[in-house]
Amino acid sequence: MKFVDEYRDGRAANILARGIQKITTRPWTLMEVCGGQTHAIIKYGVDELLPGKITLLHGPGCPVCVTPVELIDKAIAIAGRQGVLFCSFGDMLRVPGTKEDLLSVKARGGDVRIVYSPLDALALAGKFPERDVVFFAIGFETTAPANAMAVYQARKRGISNFSVLVSHMLVPPALEAILATPKKRVQGFLAAGHVCTVMGYEEYLPLAEKYRVPIVVTGFEPLDILQGVHMCISQLEEGRAAVENQYTRSVRKEGNPMAKNLIREVFRIVPRKWRGIGEIPQSGLALKEEFMAFDAEKRFETLIRGASATDTSAPDPCQSGLVLQGIKKPKECPSFGASCTPESPLGATMVSSEGACAAYYRYRLHTEEPSNE
Repeated sequence: MKFVDEYRDGRAANILARGIQKITTRPWTLMEVCGGQTHAIIKYGVDELLPGKITLLHGPGCPVCVTPVELIDKAIAIAGRQGVLFCSFGDMLRVPGTKEDLLSVKARGGDVRIVYSPLDALALAGKFPERDVVFFAIGFETTAPANAMAVYQARKRGISNFSVLVSHMLVPPALEAILATPKKRVQGFLAAGHVCTVMGYEEYLPLAEKYRVPIVVTGFEPLDILQGVHMCISQLEEGRAAVENQYTRSVRKEGNPMAKNLIREVFRIVPRKWRGIGEIPQSGLALKEEFMAFDAEKRFETLIRGASATDTSAPDPCQSGLVLQGIKKPKECPSFGASCTPESPLGATMVSSEGACAAYYRYRLHTEEPSNE
């Protein structure tokens, strides 16, 4: 496939891998912060091409995985109400809440629909004015512009039966939370290219300087990732800590100004709880006061009161919180592939299409981990 196969060329991958081997003189630990990158690494065996001195950790780069349990419970309560048409991306339907998931609500007769865009949900609100149409607005900065546009258009067009249940996360504060932990293992980051396509990478500059850690904005194909690793290892070996852009075909330093302006117009920055991790200051988005009429949490406040979990801890014995923080890899969890499978997931990392546990189950369930010796 043109413009894709070029970035999956095996000969070029081996050349890059040999280049990484040549410059690596000591052990280094890197973290990719995107579930799409994690799946590419495991699917194409990128980690197996790297020298044993390099360890790749999988960070909290899956927005489905880090959506807190309490918000899933609120979504379930809203979706089960008579007269509600609840819209969501497909991979949210199997994410477990405290007791059940959205798919269970749909099985009981709830009107839960899979959409591909928040504007699809807005169109349904226009088509069914007698229904309360709710869109589950999750994601990192990548999906924030489209969700902001849906709310902006709803107000502009006077569509009052539309609302959004917001669970937007911001990546830079999560990186800082990882870097600030006393047990920090990460020495360099591969930053998510799609986030930076929207936001640019200026927000990473203070982090690189403060914590003396290289951050390389990286794409999602095998050659992207290998080149990102090469750039990151080069910095570490040279004693540098800068923000560099591997994904130049998509990312500019300033990002997308129109998308950023729309986000700022509709959303405000707030603290946000991350599933399996806890609350991270200034790490989320919520609707501004002038758009509060479209906030599903406010609209259904009485209904969802008491419906949510008391904290964001993943259900025991699920260890997805440790996976999301890069402390453990999926196959180090005793439940992996046994009591926890895609058909019966204990945590979101096993059911999400970008979850690390789902990647290992699909591509590495019956294989040994590559040796770092």
